[in-house]
Amino acid sequence: MLHQIFRFNWKAWRALSPAEQERIGSGAVKKLQDLAADPSENSQTVLFSQLGHKGDLMLIHLRNSVEELNRAELHLAQTDFHDFLDQTYSYLSVVELGLYESSSKTYSGLVARDIQPHSPEWNSAIKETLDRQAAAMSTRLRPSIPETTYACFYPMDRKRGEEVNWYLESMADRQRMMHEHGMIGRRYADDVRQIISGSIGWDDWEWGVDLFANDPVVFKRLIYEMRFDEVSAKYALFGSFYIGVRLQVDRLSHWLSGTI
Repeated sequence: MLHQIFRFNWKAWRALSPAEQERIGSGAVKKLQDLAADPSENSQTVLFSQLGHKGDLMLIHLRNSVEELNRAELHLAQTDFHDFLDQTYSYLSVVELGLYESSSKTYSGLVARDIQPHSPEWNSAIKETLDRQAAAMSTRLRPSIPETTYACFYPMDRKRGEEVNWYLESMADRQRMMHEHGMIGRRYADDVRQIISGSIGWDDWEWGVDLFANDPVVFKRLIYEMRFDEVSAKYALFGSFYIGVRLQVDRLSHWLSGTI
């Protein structure tokens, strides 16, 4: 996943003639439609009108590889429209699943069979289990961005200093806390779709969270309730929050004229 947040240069845009605005806007629509219709499997580019001072437009790209993400941003950079965009933030990550419970069962089973951790037999068994889980959860590993009106994106970390360190807690304790955390999210499953992506070693935070809904207030209710579970209250650090309204690409000309 690649998130791109842009500030739009409205002053420079208003200085253009209507004919130039039409030419550049039409070119932008064509390019964004091409990106959105990328022929690769599980590829999407979705546009949102960003609220607040952090930016004006948010693009979320889903691709099968980092190279494909790089091509998407380079293709956009070749447009005249890009000259009016100032990228204020970006976030690179890969979709992943939390598998604390299944991992704990797998490790315990291997230890019970007296298989040494990190031995060839251990590594082979782990790989077999992960491959099986990936096949069973393919729709969650390769998600699509839902056709909802609103998006909420934010990066986050688990604390690893100060008074507590998430990575020094036992697997059992982390599993318990994540289970409790997940149960809250399940209560909102009918109202919110989420995509969790990891970025350790890829970006400045450890995870990215995307929430999609048709009622933006549900973001507040869900995140507020999660503040009180142990894993969030004790171990979570949050970055900036970005809220966007879905902008269909063919409506970009209306956005440029302030008529959406």
